Amino acid sequence: MGSEQKTNSGYLVEVEDLKEYFPIRTGFMKTTMLKAVDGVSFKIKPGETLGLVGESGCGKTTVGRTLLRLYKPTGGRILFEGNEVNDRNMREYRKKMQMVFQDPYSSLDPRMTVEDIIGEPLDVHSLYKTKAERRDKILNLMSLVGLNAEHATRYVHEFSGGQRQRIGIARALAVNPKFIVCDEPVSALDVSIQAQVVNMFEDLQQKLGVAYLFIAHDLLIVRHISDRIAVMYLGRMVEMADADELMDHPVHPYTLSLLSAVPLPDPEMARQQKRIILEGDVPSPLNMPSGCAFRTRCRYATERCAKECPPLTDRGDGHMVACWEK
Repeated sequence: MGSEQKTNSGYLVEVEDLKEYFPIRTGFMKTTMLKAVDGVSFKIKPGETLGLVGESGCGKTTVGRTLLRLYKPTGGRILFEGNEVNDRNMREYRKKMQMVFQDPYSSLDPRMTVEDIIGEPLDVHSLYKTKAERRDKILNLMSLVGLNAEHATRYVHEFSGGQRQRIGIARALAVNPKFIVCDEPVSALDVSIQAQVVNMFEDLQQKLGVAYLFIAHDLLIVRHISDRIAVMYLGRMVEMADADELMDHPVHPYTLSLLSAVPLPDPEMARQQKRIILEGDVPSPLNMPSGCAFRTRCRYATERCAKECPPLTDRGDGHMVACWEK
């Protein structure tokens, strides 16, 4: 590990040029690489929340899963507290990095009681000495996420979607992680329950100091919970900035289009808002356009956009944008 040690940069998680390619059969004896994540870089400080947004299929979930090495990265580096994460030391980092999955209905084992689901990480990492200590830890975790002690002996089919997600969150917290990937944790829940779960994430962050990568579709939820927001399109990062800065002063044409679709509660403002409709369809990740992937739907696209892919550059105060024309 000595050779992998890096000087402490003050960041908890650092992702450098992360790539995740999947081989897809596209014909007889023919395989094409699907570039789900293609050169993504970002950093997260201790206790910070980075929101990751973009339409379905842009690679958000793949970023989260690759970050935790549920998928083996095709390229790039992942650093945690200045040390590179790899296959040799991943077990050690499993306790420090956890994930809350999107679907609370399929991410929990229906044959296990709530007590066993939450206790499984404690068993795997031998985080207790006696059965009494194990049960105390499980009950404390349940209390932390708003579940009652009598829920411990029940099975997941007896719970609502919001309660199941709380069980999943308690399971992620069992090993006392410093960083959690939240993969669209509220998208499968009723709107009335979403606010409760998001507020719980915020309360847990204040109590435990945990950092989040919060992946979501809903820009209003992301703005509410995030310190910074990153926007993805077809495997690449196109814009990243402080949450209020990105929402109030978006630069990239794709971000402008996303924000124009956010519903406004004020009818008068909603009537004045101009919706930016994108032309054409999202290109296939198996047959990406040359240069900037967004150029086929962009009103500002020029010849340069077709020739070279714009890098993510700082436009001031950490507002990063990947665009030649804006």
